[in-house]
Amino acid sequence: MDASRQRRVPLIGYSDRLSASAGDTIAFKLSATGAQRTTARPVRSWLMHCICADPNPQGPGIIERSAEQWYEDEEHDVVEQTFHAGSWGISPAVALPSETRGIELSATIWPTLLDGSQQCILSWGALALCINSDNSLSLHLGEQLLSLQKPLNERRWYRVDVILQRKGVQLEAILQQSLIDKPVPLNREARPVESMRASTVIDAERLDSLLGGAHSVVVAAQRSDEQLHSHYNGKLEAPCIQASIPLHDKAWSVSWDFARNMHSNTIEDCEGRDLPLTLHNQPARAMTASQWRGDEMCWRHAATQYAAIHFHDDDLVDVGWQTSFSFSIPEDMPSGIYVMRISDGEHEDAMPFFVCAPDGRPGNRICMLIPTFTYAIYGNHARPEWHPGWQQRITDWDAYPYNPAQYPGYGLSTYNYHSDGSGICHASHRRPLFNLRPGYSTFGESGCSGLRHFQADSHLWAWLDAMNLGFDVITDRELHDKGVACIAAYDVLLSSSHPEYHTMESLDALQQYRDGGGHLSYLGGNGFYWRIAIHPEQEDVLEIRRAEAGIRAWASEPGEYYQAFDGQYGGLWRRNGRPPQQLCGLGFSAQGEFNGSFYRRCNHDPEFDWVFRGIDSDIIGDFGLSGGGAAGFELDRADYRLGTPDNAAILATSENHGEDFILVPEEMLTHLTTLPGAPTSELLHANIIWFEVAGGGSVFAVGSITFCGSLPHNDFDNPVSRLLKNVVDHVLQAD
Repeated sequence: MDASRQRRVPLIGYSDRLSASAGDTIAFKLSATGAQRTTARPVRSWLMHCICADPNPQGPGIIERSAEQWYEDEEHDVVEQTFHAGSWGISPAVALPSETRGIELSATIWPTLLDGSQQCILSWGALALCINSDNSLSLHLGEQLLSLQKPLNERRWYRVDVILQRKGVQLEAILQQSLIDKPVPLNREARPVESMRASTVIDAERLDSLLGGAHSVVVAAQRSDEQLHSHYNGKLEAPCIQASIPLHDKAWSVSWDFARNMHSNTIEDCEGRDLPLTLHNQPARAMTASQWRGDEMCWRHAATQYAAIHFHDDDLVDVGWQTSFSFSIPEDMPSGIYVMRISDGEHEDAMPFFVCAPDGRPGNRICMLIPTFTYAIYGNHARPEWHPGWQQRITDWDAYPYNPAQYPGYGLSTYNYHSDGSGICHASHRRPLFNLRPGYSTFGESGCSGLRHFQADSHLWAWLDAMNLGFDVITDRELHDKGVACIAAYDVLLSSSHPEYHTMESLDALQQYRDGGGHLSYLGGNGFYWRIAIHPEQEDVLEIRRAEAGIRAWASEPGEYYQAFDGQYGGLWRRNGRPPQQLCGLGFSAQGEFNGSFYRRCNHDPEFDWVFRGIDSDIIGDFGLSGGGAAGFELDRADYRLGTPDNAAILATSENHGEDFILVPEEMLTHLTTLPGAPTSELLHANIIWFEVAGGGSVFAVGSITFCGSLPHNDFDNPVSRLLKNVVDHVLQAD
């Protein structure tokens, strides 16, 4: 294992939930390296109200206010808590029939990382069917090893078997692999099936020790002394253990069909023996199997063609730490963004969480929508350009010191790859997330603050504070669980800088809020872009399938576009018939490096002069802490074909973007033509728009990730700040 995957931060933690309201309890789970039960490290905790999380000294800086009236400082004894990455499956103890005279272990595999490490496919007691250090199939009988001594190939299907059987008074072990060719059309000739076999004779006195007792079946890993090791990387299907019994026509067996219970982490055995296989660390399900023909793309329609699970040695969705202390939200605690800070005197950590107003009892007229789904999806994004030189600016700014590129063992994001090169498709906040920390910088060498997500969104929170605009917060988790009821009472709903990932339920709630008379201000870019699903048994685990089109960190394999968690087509919401333009009037159009330009006012109709009150120039936002300008990095534009309302007024359009900006793939037909039919150069911009809907609701949208980064400029006294203040005042006065 790469040593970097074992590196640990001296003091770190996470919370079991990111949002809560009065009466709810949040559990904080901490770990201190080197601290044992007998020498637990004393750690102090205290609560802060987060106003700004940007460490850049050229901006407001990190601003936090004491929240001690709701939480008194406490001291806790913290020990080191370990965890184990890698996905695997395990059954209850399986005992073979007493008259068993032989046993067969079998499975079908598609290995994806043959790097010379031992990988266990299937084990039962002292028997383990593995891929050996020479990348060939091997059988481990305790300390004895039998190998085919011919390397397997990556991304090829194999049927693998090991058989222990009587041969006279001795016991013979047979190891065999066969290549399973994928089904082909009838008018094509199939390739011949390759087969290899090796056998050996072992001492028959070991028969009882090998076949006796009750042992759990472990899939895709090996367990010794309660420790897991030798994780398998690749797809696996049809694991089976079969016992041969003399004078019986039908052999005794226990097996698992991975086409069953596709959404679940528990798979019942095929024989009804009450021996379910329980999956750990969320391997990928609904994967194309050895029998996939390519004629059916939805696993719900042909489950047997999707009877494979993809296991990885670095899958990790929940480190499973014990609770160190808990905090119950008091009834009088205002809605807002809070940070639970901890310190052992030498090291510190900070764990953000969001307090929502009680249902139906808003504390303010304005609500800020916190995109926790997006935070989790990006959680621990290790950027490929990271290098140790970033540390100097971190030190100079007294910024958050750790980066997931240095500590990949805590699990990376869905913008990274597994060790076998496949894309990470599951995310969860039940582990320490470095980039969900005040002071974390995403771009360590940019000429600006270099912030995204939580830290970039704090520019908007700081603006609301500076404008003395009281606000509540709600997260997309509440939208998913409770629907529009949790936001219906608010006059204004402000989005973050990048509300990218949504479920059907969260999108429905926003649509209903807007159509029911609410005002939505979309203050970011590349929003409402990807569809995700929530695991029905583990509500903190999210699934993303990066299907056709879209700017993607990786691409799902053909046939694997439908989500396992809910069976729905994944990928872009645009591909699911819900382009962002239908909700907020704008949709993703262009992306460049992390730099920004400006908008130019293009609408001088007196009807909209109120939007530009106090702004003398047509050029707006040629400054900012995010990329140096209000219109940058990722840009959204209006498109009436995709759902921008006919009455949407385009108020301003960005310009002067550099050659690094490109059109998003879903807008391209060829290298010369675009889907809208316009030249590429005419589509590389963001729009600012305003429109009203029939139910009394309205939308203001700016179409740029870097917009909020311009709000703090000149101590919040600037045209971007005035523009947004005009819009908020207009809506509040109208109501």
